[in-house]
Amino acid sequence: MRSILNCVIFSLLFLWGCAFEKLERIESIEEDSSYGKPDKPYVVLRRGDVEAVIVNNEPVDDDVLPGHRGGYSGVASLKHIRRSENLFVPLYAGLNFENIHDGTIQPRDVLFEPRRAPMGIRRIDEYTVELYQPPTPHWNLESWLRYKMLDEGVIEMTLECVPHERTFKNGYIGLFFASYIHQPESLDIRFLGHSVDAKKPRSRWIRAVTPAHGKYSTHLATDDKREFAHDPDFPLTLIFNFSNYRYSEPWYYGVSGNMALVLMFRRGDEVRFSQSPSGGGKNNPAWDFHWFVPKYKVGRRYRFVMRAMYLPFESVEQLVRATARHRLALNAK
Repeated sequence: MRSILNCVIFSLLFLWGCAFEKLERIESIEEDSSYGKPDKPYVVLRRGDVEAVIVNNEPVDDDVLPGHRGGYSGVASLKHIRRSENLFVPLYAGLNFENIHDGTIQPRDVLFEPRRAPMGIRRIDEYTVELYQPPTPHWNLESWLRYKMLDEGVIEMTLECVPHERTFKNGYIGLFFASYIHQPESLDIRFLGHSVDAKKPRSRWIRAVTPAHGKYSTHLATDDKREFAHDPDFPLTLIFNFSNYRYSEPWYYGVSGNMALVLMFRRGDEVRFSQSPSGGGKNNPAWDFHWFVPKYKVGRRYRFVMRAMYLPFESVEQLVRATARHRLALNAK
């Protein structure tokens, strides 16, 4: 049975490569026939002062991605003209599609299915790469992930997914993305928000640090009152362990090597911020986020969009100015 399933999955990947236009679902991007499937499981994108290497979930060990482990897709390397070292842990990745879940206890391979299931890679144009994952073995979720490098080297990530069966027992789809940061000077992330117990909440800059993995790890939006059923011993401990803070603006940043990584989201997507002080190993924090599709319908397409900006850090005020038009553009989509 497993061999038949594998044949089906690889057949889908082959058909995706041969007949891409039939699977094209992101109308805002047109295919350029001069590009296609790369010779390696990664593509190098450069624009402005930034270089990003987009990889599928295959292992790589060469001069571009030495020792990169299988299972970690997304941005395997992120560099800037002002900093030649990779922002992310070289073994892992950033903006990495990590988990699919419904809040129920499942085997690890099921919860980490995006790591395990075959994933194709295709270059769409000079600045855009797509990762395609056919319906996964357990969840039967099909997905398209596009990483587009905009001017200033800003990465716009667009996820589209289609559930093909009613496999999510609690009636919602949970998707988790991780970025493993390599040895930053500080493990914290910062965002505009307030304490949960504030009598008159006023936005201020919060420096969020978690004491341990899965402790006070997730920050909700001020108006996020949603409740998602989950098993008491659900093993993905970051997701439902809430902090004492709420964010008021849908973006946050962290600093490493005098460089800032800024993650920006659409307000309507109601993303939840997550973090771990040791997600990528000792002194390698994970700066994460996750997205829910409540009351999903089989066969319907769902879309999520965010942007990541990597730039020299001068001040909070500088980041507010530098990201303003991107945050405005995102929330106009």
